[in-house]
Amino acid sequence: MRYYIIAGEASGDLHASLIIRELKKHDHDADFRVWGGDKMHSQGAHVVKHYRDLAFMGFLEVALNLRTVLRNIRFCKSDLLNYRPDVLICVDYPGFNMRIAEFAHKHSIRVIYYIAPQVWAWHQSRVHKIHKYVDKAFVVLPFEKEFHAKFGYNVEYTGHPLIDTIDESDTSQTPVFLSKNKLDGRPVIALVPGSRKQEIQRLLPVMLKVVDDFPGYQFIIAGVGTIPPEYYDSIIGNKNVMVVYKQTYDLLRNSEAALVTSGTATLETALLQVPQVVCYRMSFMSALLAWLVIKVKYISLVNLILDKEAVKEFIQYQCTRKNIVTELKKILGDGDYRHTMIEDYRKLRSLAGDHGASVRAADIIWKQLDTHINSKFVQQ
Repeated sequence: MRYYIIAGEASGDLHASLIIRELKKHDHDADFRVWGGDKMHSQGAHVVKHYRDLAFMGFLEVALNLRTVLRNIRFCKSDLLNYRPDVLICVDYPGFNMRIAEFAHKHSIRVIYYIAPQVWAWHQSRVHKIHKYVDKAFVVLPFEKEFHAKFGYNVEYTGHPLIDTIDESDTSQTPVFLSKNKLDGRPVIALVPGSRKQEIQRLLPVMLKVVDDFPGYQFIIAGVGTIPPEYYDSIIGNKNVMVVYKQTYDLLRNSEAALVTSGTATLETALLQVPQVVCYRMSFMSALLAWLVIKVKYISLVNLILDKEAVKEFIQYQCTRKNIVTELKKILGDGDYRHTMIEDYRKLRSLAGDHGASVRAADIIWKQLDTHINSKFVQQ
């Protein structure tokens, strides 16, 4: 069977790679043509376009790069028709993927959406568009199934695939992380400024401002393999801060606390039981537009799932050195504040679903496709 998969970010590349791995167990002749990254490639997929060329963050940034975005959409549509897959699997990345899903549906290509657009957070009426063009939608947050049901739609809830990723991650290097990276004996504070240049450019400078307030700690940046070292160096300047690449989980496992950009990383940090401060900044115009359309109380997955402020979120003008230092001192203490956050993390783990989300999703996808293909064969 021929699969066309689109994932536009690092997290999508990770989740899609697990789906590919599981689908191959069902379909030994599977052929995967994808938009993604190294993790999908490692599963044998042919990567047409790498996500590092797709990652534009915020309304304004997308507008400024509109020519590139439109060119990518045109190319994707053409490539999709030339490949003519049995199914298009969209993974998150809604701004791009919904346009391609609509196009695929109109050309009689079956569409499956894994990690469906979070329309509960903005433009809730767009839930109807998802179900108009998508044959089967999967959600990964516990409250999303009920949200879609409110509008009369059924979706598959599998639990969050990060449970699988963290449970399966290699912990063999954890005890030697400090010596391996030539770190000293001071406790570690992790800086997780995101996977896109725009995020790093906006968030890392303010994170670095707090370094001098904690001389008893060493600050380590979780580096992304798709970002060149010189890019980090240009922001770090003369700060005594190290970057470690492709070791985010080991870094977090060895950290006393973390400063984390909003997104998947907040959930990863919580599942690894590391107290955190959530930091987020975007352009003024993007922030204004977000304020007008976003309908949720929180921006971090931790708080959204728990439906409470379990971790502090500093957004836009609140994301300052003073605020971050104050909060970081609280979570580095050994009192009730830190313990309460860890206890909330335990509740979060139970709410995020059981291990095996990727297996469950791949099983359902395969059954859907197998039934669909056999039905077409009988009709012929």
